[in-house]
Amino acid sequence: MAIQPFLREYDVEWTSESGSSSESMPVGGGDIGLNVWVQEHEIRFYAGRSGALDENNQLLKLGRFRIRLTPNPFDGCDTFKQTLRLEQGAIEIEAVHPERGQLKAKLWVEVHEPRVHIEIDSEQPLKVEAGYESWRTERRVVIDRDPCASLIDYPGEVFTSPDIVTVDGNEIWFYHRNDNERLVTDLEIELQQLSEHKDRIYDPLRDFIFGGRMSGEGLVYSGTQQGEYEGAGYVRWSLASAAVNTSHRLNLLLHQGRYAEPADWKQRALQAIAEAASPEQAWRRNAEWWSSFWERGYITIRAEKKDEDDPVWQVGRNYQLFRFMLACNAYGSDPTKFNGGLFTFDPKHVHPKYDDETPDFRRWGGGTFTAQNQRLVYWPMLKSGDFEMMTPQFEFYKRALSTAECRSEVYWGHRGAAFAEQLNNTGLPSSREYGWKRSEQCEPGVEDSEYVSYQYVHQLDFAFMILQFYRYSAKDIGQYMPFVESSVRFFYEHYRFRGIQLTGEPFDANGYLVISPSTACEMFKNATNPSDVISGLLAVLTALLALPDDIAESAKKREWLDMLERIPPLPYEEKEGKRTIAPAVSWSHVQNQEIPQLYPLFPFGVFGIGRPELITAKNTWNYSLYHDNQKSHVSWHQGGIFTAQLGLTEEASEYAVKKLADGNLRFPAFWGPGHDWTPDHNWGGSGMIGLQEMLMQTHGDRIYLLPAWPDDWDVRFKLHAPMNTIVEGEYRDGQWQSLIVTPESRSKDIVRMNGKKGEFE
Repeated sequence: MAIQPFLREYDVEWTSESGSSSESMPVGGGDIGLNVWVQEHEIRFYAGRSGALDENNQLLKLGRFRIRLTPNPFDGCDTFKQTLRLEQGAIEIEAVHPERGQLKAKLWVEVHEPRVHIEIDSEQPLKVEAGYESWRTERRVVIDRDPCASLIDYPGEVFTSPDIVTVDGNEIWFYHRNDNERLVTDLEIELQQLSEHKDRIYDPLRDFIFGGRMSGEGLVYSGTQQGEYEGAGYVRWSLASAAVNTSHRLNLLLHQGRYAEPADWKQRALQAIAEAASPEQAWRRNAEWWSSFWERGYITIRAEKKDEDDPVWQVGRNYQLFRFMLACNAYGSDPTKFNGGLFTFDPKHVHPKYDDETPDFRRWGGGTFTAQNQRLVYWPMLKSGDFEMMTPQFEFYKRALSTAECRSEVYWGHRGAAFAEQLNNTGLPSSREYGWKRSEQCEPGVEDSEYVSYQYVHQLDFAFMILQFYRYSAKDIGQYMPFVESSVRFFYEHYRFRGIQLTGEPFDANGYLVISPSTACEMFKNATNPSDVISGLLAVLTALLALPDDIAESAKKREWLDMLERIPPLPYEEKEGKRTIAPAVSWSHVQNQEIPQLYPLFPFGVFGIGRPELITAKNTWNYSLYHDNQKSHVSWHQGGIFTAQLGLTEEASEYAVKKLADGNLRFPAFWGPGHDWTPDHNWGGSGMIGLQEMLMQTHGDRIYLLPAWPDDWDVRFKLHAPMNTIVEGEYRDGQWQSLIVTPESRSKDIVRMNGKKGEFE
């Protein structure tokens, strides 16, 4: 079986121009994403790159680009097509004009080098004008500070500084150089009382320069213009054809890094240009990469019965589209942002109240990573087999480990990493949550936030993800083990410290840690022994103890076993006469919408198919929620995951359709904004996980197939399982048509659940 024949069916094709950037189409590669659309007979696109963060920790677009053709083949054409070619990782634009003939344009991004290619071929000779547009041409005060979330409530002025744009012969160079005199990092270190330990704080912003060069064959500099687009003024620098031609080639080199001077940045960019492969070589490498990517894993639903109006068919198509969007940051310096990734567009089209914001705007920050949201972008990569795409998230925690350990030592005098929920790329909590105007009662190190104070559970989430990454791929995780170990150690040391602080004893009368003060997600506040934290500790410590001796030393295993014996039991409560998992032993009040009492189901797997008391988890879903919003489908809500893992086929399929059927924008996988922004990547990620769990779940050596899959959803799939296992299958008309397990020795571990849903009970 192969995905390639179906990919062409999943290509997105538009037969009319777009009305705005909200009707753009994503394409990318490596760590670059473009939003591409045709408007007013011009090809336009935004370019974004992972890690392009300014001194305010805003993730900035690199610019907007316009391509205008003369005579214009789009004006009065008989045929127009804009198509995302998934198989190639490229966008093709075609126009057929009754007088000017056929035009074909292709936009693609190199996977292995930061270059964008625009190729234009026409039957009739024409001229090209290519413009680079920047709205960051002068100092701009930031009024709504969501894009630099740490600076919300900061009492001083916040502004975005201008970029530098120069013309060198017939090349347009543009860059943003961070101002070392006003880095938000310095403000946060001072606020959080860590100035004496500044050398231990990871700083991604200092000496950072990002930008690029636009050039093209036969193009010469043709001047500047001013204008306005979607409420934001801009200046355009243009290159134009010196002569008419039937073939035009433009390219962008996008370069970033730490440099003392812009001249050093430019010199390194020129060196990269000199060393670059030819476009033909790069295209071949891209083709190989995308082919390998698509064959690695897939889910197609009702592929032989293509019906674009069928929401179930859309679920299968949009699974591929969103996975494609994630692949555009396969090699990023930073993880893919949950709140738009690389594909945000003009914010007025997300909500009209942002009509005077620039294209750089997004809610929930650029260099701030909300942990419970981020994890949902990366969990589905295990079963899709996209292991190399997970390392940007792991590197994020590896880089910030020193910061998090410094926090524990300075504030509480113990070991272990204290990673906050609203976490900056420095490893520090977002200062909005830490509090620019902290109350006197709030102790140093603790966020002064009604939502996220004492919330550390998601460092266990990512630690467990790394350990599962090893189980699935057998790849070396040695460089990430310090983070995993430190994440667990924090809870053991911190709550012994708290016990002594509050009662004089490190443990309770039964010898267990008392995990208090704490919180169950953002939901159950001032909690004691929350079930999400307990299940996270159980999962991570159990997985650590299962590691082979060449990864984990015996002495460390003895330490982990001692920790495991100190973890308190999960709390339970009776609801409507049913035994359910309690959110915690106690809490003061309820807010927000999460379901932490089902974290023992996902992500931590204490409950699930093949494990005891699955009925207790099912009772929890059915009887132990505190308001209806907890079962919402939008954004980061996990109802599709929970219902799939509980074997609730009808509910799980309803969630899958709500999550992964077409969104309300022109590009089908631009969901949102939900609780976050558009396109909402944790919306897509949670949808992917739920669909995967409907198809395949694992426990121990067992691989359970179709545990929550509707019989009338014909499916072809290729998914990855622990122990370097790949499962490929086709299930059609309620029957297995084929099933291949690699290695074959794992076939004995397959449990086919179709027609046996009752076994979930």
